[in-house]
Order: sequence, then structure tokens, then C-alpha cells
Amino acid sequence: MKDFRYIDGVSTLTLDRDTCVGCGLCTEVCPQRVLRVREGKAEIIDFDACMECGACVTNCPVSALSVHPGVGCASHILSVWLSRLTGRKVTSCC
Repeated sequence: MKDFRYIDGVSTLTLDRDTCVGCGLCTEVCPQRVLRVREGKAEIIDFDACMECGACVTNCPVSALSVHPGVGCASHILSVWLSRLTGRKVTSCC
């Protein structure tokens, strides 16, 4: 989702492919479509789209994913989404 980003290169999302069991839960819950399953393992396909919401981490049954919310500023990204629906202007992050 190229339109909904804050700052490229700052996400703290990490994936341990060796630990991943390829269940696909991370791909189902990620609102930004950051991950996909290929060859039986998850992979990060759009690192800079990660808004660090933690949905993938919460739903991973083997703790193959980690993220430290705050750097990607999910709050700002969500505010931008809502501003497009409501017409309210968003001027700054957090």
C-alpha cells in the first residue's frame, strides 16, 4: 500500500524465517499486506508499508515475528486514513 506510509526505512519489523511454520496468519491479519507466504515460509514483501500495529506478532503461533511499535507511527497513518474519510486535516505525527 504505497499511499499509506510514514517514513521509509524505519520499521522495526523482523521475521525469523527459520522459526516460521508458514501458517499464513500474519498475511491474513496485516492491514498493509506487508507479508506473504512463499515456499512454505512467510516473507516480508513491503517492509516500508509496515505501520507497526503488531497484528502479525500477536497472531504468530511460533513467535517468528517481532516489532517495537512507535517508530512507524501507526497512529499518524491511521489519522491520515480517517482524515480522508472525514475531510479533517492532519498536520503532524503524534
